[in-house]
Amino acid sequence: MTPPLTLVAGPLTAVPQLETTDLLLRGPRVTDLPEFATMAADPDFYRYVGGKPQNEEEAWRRLLAQQGHWTLLGYGAWSVEEKATRRFIGTVGFFDFQRDLTPSIKGTLEAGWTLAPRVHGRGYATQAVGAALQWAEAQFPVARLTCIIDPDNAASLAVARKFGFREIARPIYHDAPIVLLERITD
Repeated sequence: MTPPLTLVAGPLTAVPQLETTDLLLRGPRVTDLPEFATMAADPDFYRYVGGKPQNEEEAWRRLLAQQGHWTLLGYGAWSVEEKATRRFIGTVGFFDFQRDLTPSIKGTLEAGWTLAPRVHGRGYATQAVGAALQWAEAQFPVARLTCIIDPDNAASLAVARKFGFREIARPIYHDAPIVLLERITD
């Protein structure tokens, strides 16, 4: 017999809140789903994130994975909110997806960021990634950070390089080429 589900008062690990000039980085919320699903279905978004639109169910799973990282690992992704509009505009943070990738990045802090195409070009990725990295450096002073980026995503590659990520390989992941970058802190 399966025991009944019980309601938990809140997440096991609180997501720290970070703030930049224009952005609030906060824990994922159920209310982020409509904006997240709209973003995930936009061709200007998904062309670099899997190459196909994501439906609401897939967007929901991504939100759950973000919170799950915080709960299980003590780090994860923040929902990015634009202060001026109070709207969800994307995510930034760190993951360990146990990717089947060579060279392996398992056990590293894999940085990732995605922003709604409607806010591209405003410097928000730089603000969000900078705040997330500052937090990570304080929490994990000696860590290998990695990220994977579509080779055609010049804007994200520029952000990664701005923060000291260096290309280490160009493997195939899910039948497509990616750029694998790393950043060593010491």
